[in-house]
Amino acid sequence: MSYQSWHQEHAQKHKKLLEKLREFSDEEVIEYFRFENMVIKEPDFCVLYKENKKCHDMENLNCYFCACPNFRVEEKQSSCAIKSIDGGSIEAPDGFIHQDCSKCTVPHKEEYIKQHFSRDWLKVMDKNF
Repeated sequence: MSYQSWHQEHAQKHKKLLEKLREFSDEEVIEYFRFENMVIKEPDFCVLYKENKKCHDMENLNCYFCACPNFRVEEKQSSCAIKSIDGGSIEAPDGFIHQDCSKCTVPHKEEYIKQHFSRDWLKVMDKNF
């Protein structure tokens, strides 16, 4: 699956979930997206939830920005707009350079989410593509 197709598919899941949470305050929405809650209440939102597995080894993981607003996709590579010191890169056999975000926790902290929050996930995320 390409980054673009995953992005569009996830945007639809995110939108559908936010429609369900439309009566929640912004703070309640952010709290709802805590990993421990999502595993129980939204097991189909992420493939890792079925295994109770986190994508990042951190306490207080919040899944609101499942993809990072700082992730960029270009013609021959993906990259980090903030050049996180916890990021890296992996070169694929076809020469595409993939940004490795596995050690970066920036977008999964509630403080960060509150600073960049929008109920329109695509409004925040579309600058990536």
